Amino acid sequence: MVLLSITYWANAAAQDTTRLSLLFAGDVMGHDSQIAAAYNASTGSYDYSTCFQFVKPYIASADLAIANLEVTLGGVPYKGYPAFSSPDALALALQDAGFDALVTANNHSCDRGKRGIERTISMLDSFKITHTGTFVDEASLLNDYPLIIGKNGFKLALLNYTYGTNGIAIPKPTLVNLIDTVQMRKDIAQAKQAKPDYIIAFMHWGSEYQSQPNAYQQSITKYLFNAGVELVIGAHPHVLQPMHFNKDKQQVVVYSLGNFVSGQRDRYKNGGAMVRIELTKTRKDSVITKNIDDVSYILQYVHRDAQKKYVVLPAPTFENDTTDFIKDELSKQNLKTFINDSRLLFDKYNTNINESRQVHFDTTSYSIKLFTLENTNGDWVILPPIDTFYGLFKIDTNDEKLDYYLGSFRRKIEAERILENLKKSMPRYDFSIAVFHNGKPAE
Repeated sequence: MVLLSITYWANAAAQDTTRLSLLFAGDVMGHDSQIAAAYNASTGSYDYSTCFQFVKPYIASADLAIANLEVTLGGVPYKGYPAFSSPDALALALQDAGFDALVTANNHSCDRGKRGIERTISMLDSFKITHTGTFVDEASLLNDYPLIIGKNGFKLALLNYTYGTNGIAIPKPTLVNLIDTVQMRKDIAQAKQAKPDYIIAFMHWGSEYQSQPNAYQQSITKYLFNAGVELVIGAHPHVLQPMHFNKDKQQVVVYSLGNFVSGQRDRYKNGGAMVRIELTKTRKDSVITKNIDDVSYILQYVHRDAQKKYVVLPAPTFENDTTDFIKDELSKQNLKTFINDSRLLFDKYNTNINESRQVHFDTTSYSIKLFTLENTNGDWVILPPIDTFYGLFKIDTNDEKLDYYLGSFRRKIEAERILENLKKSMPRYDFSIAVFHNGKPAE
């Protein structure tokens, strides 16, 4: 454990700003055709890494990326619909693509019974993938829920609920969070005790294959907003639904993100959207204000190539592709149809949320490297007083040492200003600027 002595340095600037970019992706499915496509007969193993190679820059560029894991990692036999159990390699590929957290409460949570829930949680824990929504028992839920995530000086509370589990009884002692307004209000009240900057509710709801939210989704959204949730993210319909950003109330709802990856090939079902939310927090004369600066979406289409491999394609990169990556004319037309359908829907019904057509986002960031300390394996370490407004984080160097960093800045000049203030207030420490690519220290 680490005991931080938290103060503000004497020469802090009159105004400081820290930023956080969030990215949300929709349903991660595992149909039979996907499992077959990931299988390598020569090695007898599964590999999904190429599936996300083109969307990885978009995901990795976000400070925090979250998706809906709508399968279990229930072990063999691997199977798609109706009782999903995908190879563990799927979760590892999502992690490699840049996802920081997965939500697991959905209508397929109980597909493989008690073992499926327990093994999914166990494997995600072993991969060090943050998750929430399902729990091995009540003690685990009480200890780990609501999920509190700290990043770049922001504190977020992540909630996750599903409308049901396809009529399958939730096996005791495991728990799956269900949409229950009484329980949700209690959870939100508990989340508020942690004093988060934002409360996020990732909801599994709605009518499958319908492009408009139903009355139930709208009612629950209103309930969540009134209770104090600022960001409501939806999944389950397997098609896109509208999204709205109320700038005055600083509230966002995305009714359905569609399929992030799946074996569904029909029109409207063969893709989805990644939603990116830009947050800022400013401190001026000890007064802190927060703001949702921008909300945008990136369309992504699920392509199946001639080798029957699945590849998630970002629309900004591939709608005018001249490399002939997509070989057959039918697939090219399906991509165009998906993009056109999605734009027609969003142009007509979205509020203050527009498409981002950037080919990629910058994945370079800058942090202040503070200290390298021995990994004490639970002993207390007292650090010198550091202003944690920008967020303090540590990275295990794999040689029984921990590197401590401050903040994540998109412009080097911002990091240099903070470094200068630090050196003035703490001249005996050898602080420096560290460059990060895709959230990892540059070599």
